[in-house]
Amino acid sequence: MTFADTVHMIVDGQGCEALAEEEISNLEVTGDYVVIKALEDGVTIIGLTRGKETKFHHTEKLDRGEVMLAQFTHHTSAIKIRGRAEILTKLGRITSGREA
Repeated sequence: MTFADTVHMIVDGQGCEALAEEEISNLEVTGDYVVIKALEDGVTIIGLTRGKETKFHHTEKLDRGEVMLAQFTHHTSAIKIRGRAEILTKLGRITSGREA
């Protein structure tokens, strides 16, 4: 299963829970991308800058079920996520926010 196949599964509503652990570890990821799927309304995604001072440079709000693909760039050194979201990276999967 490729990274693109995984994104299609998430967007089509099958969700990350439809993936087996071995499928996640075998994803073909060619860049430093992150897939973020909101598990509740109002999830905030914040891009943080590189350099002497870390600053916010971009924010997005996602509602439940919405998906965003983010990429680390020469401007973005970190991504902060507020709220419950499923996060998929080349390193694996994690859920942010508090457990219900």
